[in-house]
Amino acid sequence: MNDPIGDMLTRIRNGQMRGKSVVSTPASKLRGWVLDVLADEGYIRGYEASEENGHAAFEISLKYYEGTPVIRELKRVSKPGRRVYMSVNDIPTVRQGLGVSIVSTSKGVMSDASARSNNVGGEVLCTVF
Repeated sequence: MNDPIGDMLTRIRNGQMRGKSVVSTPASKLRGWVLDVLADEGYIRGYEASEENGHAAFEISLKYYEGTPVIRELKRVSKPGRRVYMSVNDIPTVRQGLGVSIVSTSKGVMSDASARSNNVGGEVLCTVF
C-alpha cells in the first residue's frame, strides 16, 4: 500500500456512504494521530484498537446527525506523489473556518487552528468539512 492515510480516508468515506456505524482499518501510529484529531474535532465518535487475523487494526465509530453523516467532505491534500508543505501563515482555512485541515508538524499531528496557535507549519495531510 502506497498511501495508508488515503486508504483510511477512503474507508471512512465509503462506510458513511453505505450507512455503516463502524469501519475497520489497519493500525499505525500516524493513522491513530489523525483519528485523534478527527475525534477531538467531533467528526467521529471515536476509535478502538483491535486485532484482525493477527494484525493490529482500528475500529472507527462513525458519527451521524439525523441520519446524515457528520463528515460531508474528506479530501487528501498531500499525496505520496506530491507532498504539500505550508508555513503557518499559508495553512488554508476550510470553508471559512467551518472545516478543519489536519497538519503534520514537528510538534505532532494537529488541526489547523492548533498549528496556528503553536506557530508551526508542516505537511497538510487532509481537509475535513
